[in-house]
Amino acid sequence: MTIEFPSPTRPAGSTAEVFAGYLTYFRETLLAKVSALPEGERRTSRLPSGWTPVELVKHLRYVELRWIEWGFEGVAFDDPWGDRNVDRWYVAPEESFADLAEALRAQGAHTSEVIAKTDLSVVGQPGARWDGAEPPTLERILFHLVQEYARHVGHLDIVVELGVGAVGE
Repeated sequence: MTIEFPSPTRPAGSTAEVFAGYLTYFRETLLAKVSALPEGERRTSRLPSGWTPVELVKHLRYVELRWIEWGFEGVAFDDPWGDRNVDRWYVAPEESFADLAEALRAQGAHTSEVIAKTDLSVVGQPGARWDGAEPPTLERILFHLVQEYARHVGHLDIVVELGVGAVGE
């Protein structure tokens, strides 16, 4: 799926629509870039830090889960850090890219539903996610998610270029 960049010159009905548009754009851009890689490159790291493209996909799914469901909505999870093994991102050998992509899209659909039904000024639920701090508003959380995606898609651009050459912007 290719999504048009949500240009600032394109009209939007609300700030919430802008956040949803950017998150969808970055999510689908990430998945398109990882999809363009051969399977071996998806599970290989070209960086000293050691992360792989499929680990990044799983990480971003859990980022949305931690910020929206566990944090903002206050939903309890057995393992909100399920993208990690000890102190690094982890994808088990039996976890397929297709399943990880589906999980990320499902998490994104949930985020979009929350954005559509919630005013941006609503404050998140108190809970363990905030480590004793006051919960932020949905607007602050969405701003954080947009920057997280933008940063990681930029990282992925470098990894893709190292692996198979430049692929798009």
